[in-house]
Amino acid sequence: MSGPVEEVEEAVEAVAVAAVARVTVEILQRYLELEASLLLGWLMKFPGFRERLLADPSFMVKLAIECGIGVCTKCTAEYTKRGDSFNKELDFVAANVVMAIIADFMLVWLPAPTLSYAAAASAGKLNLFSKLFAGCPDNAFQKVQPGMPAFTLLQRMGAPVRNGLKLACVGFSASMIGVCMTNALIALRTALDPSFAPLNQSQDVIATSLAYGAYMATSSNIRYQVLAGVVEERGIESLFKGNYKLCAVLSFLVRTGNTFLGSLLWVDFVRLLGMQKASH
Repeated sequence: MSGPVEEVEEAVEAVAVAAVARVTVEILQRYLELEASLLLGWLMKFPGFRERLLADPSFMVKLAIECGIGVCTKCTAEYTKRGDSFNKELDFVAANVVMAIIADFMLVWLPAPTLSYAAAASAGKLNLFSKLFAGCPDNAFQKVQPGMPAFTLLQRMGAPVRNGLKLACVGFSASMIGVCMTNALIALRTALDPSFAPLNQSQDVIATSLAYGAYMATSSNIRYQVLAGVVEERGIESLFKGNYKLCAVLSFLVRTGNTFLGSLLWVDFVRLLGMQKASH
């Protein structure tokens, strides 16, 4: 009669055998190439990065592109808005840029195609949220990876729903932290320097955070699902397979355009909610 320890060991062994049985030569070669890289080999030790790099070896390039674009566009917008006061208000700028980086990171991370044999083999040992979306890909449009079963239409439809819920929480949290930091800095500056005149009045923390969470769960969620799954994986990387430099350049261009589009849609969104008034 086996005890609890033996049962756990048998379960782990069964999961491992099921996972190994699915591994193809193509994935094994990809794994060895990633492990040979100093940086990527280190990142492969973390399950989240490993799942994304195995599905898309250029994941880190896309992450760097998105965050780089986000920092540049945010800093440019801050400088344009603050003008000569930019250097004096670097604390405000830093708070806004940090929150933008967090949002950009999650917008690349969550809808990125993934490959996880262990998750597929141990689907029965999941929490309620994971069971509800069991078998759903991280991207509704991602290709079926070698050795993995095809996704059903219902599973693909569940992908943006699951990511939307996560992005709503990310957007709400990031906005709340950013708005609270900005409001605190305004209060501190005003207390230390009565002559200080902020560009904008303190914002409603809850209303702004709810609005940003809703925006990320809807507009951002759908745009990045399409960008990662259709434009990049099924479009650019299929048409120019093996030409990594060209793919990186094209990804940079489409992600820059997507960031610009997102900025325009955000302005329209907050105006629709009556949180900002259009100038006449």
